[in-house]
This record gives sequence, structure tokens and C-alpha cells, in this order.
Amino acid sequence: MRLLIPAAALFLTAGPALADDKAACAEGIAMIRDAIAKGPSEAAAPKLKKALRVAEREQGEGEFDECLDAVGDAKRAMKP
Repeated sequence: MRLLIPAAALFLTAGPALADDKAACAEGIAMIRDAIAKGPSEAAAPKLKKALRVAEREQGEGEFDECLDAVGDAKRAMKP
């Protein structure tokens, strides 16, 4: 019983963070799509396409932290 209370508290506090990650993932995917639509450099284009593919896959799987990793990769690819 002692283990159930801390585990339940941890689970309940993860909900808002998950919602934040889900929203940030969706925003990141939109940002990557916009960057691709604007015509990125030849060096950045394949990295952005890969990041978009990975982010969309992870979003579909509900792995929002991994989606955010892919969004971070895209942001790094867009830096000059």
C-alpha cells in the first residue's frame, strides 16, 4: 500500500506535462511543415523531411517526448 500512493501521485502529475508535450509536438510539426514549404537550403531539406517524418510517426504513437526530439533536430537543421 505504501508504494501505491507515491506511484499514483507520480501518475497524476504526469498528465499536465503530457498535454504540454502533445501541444508542443503539434506546434513543432506545423513549424517543420512551414519551413519545408518556404524552400530550405539543399543541406537542410533532407534533415527537415526526416525530422517531419519522425515527428509525425512519434505523434501517431503517442511518444510526444520523442516527437519533441525530432522537432529539436529540425530546429538545429534550420540554424545557419
